[in-house]
Amino acid sequence: MKTFPNIRLFQIEHIHAPRDFHVVQHAHACLEIGAGKGKHALGFAAKHPQLHLLAIERTAEKYQAFLKQYQAAPLSNLSPIHADAIAWSVHGLKPQQLEQIFILYPNPEPKNPAQRWLNMPYFEFLLSRLQDGGSITLASNIPDYIAEAAAQCQQVWKLPFVQETIPKHFARTHFETKYLERGEPCSQLIITKPQGYATRFDEFDKTV
Repeated sequence: MKTFPNIRLFQIEHIHAPRDFHVVQHAHACLEIGAGKGKHALGFAAKHPQLHLLAIERTAEKYQAFLKQYQAAPLSNLSPIHADAIAWSVHGLKPQQLEQIFILYPNPEPKNPAQRWLNMPYFEFLLSRLQDGGSITLASNIPDYIAEAAAQCQQVWKLPFVQETIPKHFARTHFETKYLERGEPCSQLIITKPQGYATRFDEFDKTV
């Protein structure tokens, strides 16, 4: 008998496709949620030509800045996407399609903790899109945010992880650069999806 996370079911039937939606299918795909102005996305794609990064940004101003840099030096293994990450992933990703997921310096949602990524029922769906053995990198400059996410990994999601202090020379995103220059303690969780990990969305495929 399969054991699923003890969290309410993500209401997938209420999620509509984004405007001007189209599927981007690639082998060896990775996903970045909240790509901002694209600093990490552009650097990651340049360093990992064997991987294809789907980089999603919802905010129009940040996406346009990202797109401008991408168009100046386009990379064939990078797809900038202007959309809500939840809606796009529900309609655009297949089960176990992703090798890596990056959530770097997300909004900590101080007034609405239920909207933090590991607190949302959506996180179960996101796990279903990740390959067995795949990883999720979650970075923040807020120690309590990382501590809560670590507790959720242990108590709700039953996922192994490693917590790391981010070195001062790192500068993957504009936020990371700013925080480290200020001397703020930045850290990350590297979360791994074990072999045979089950979700209630493992057979769900809107892309068919």
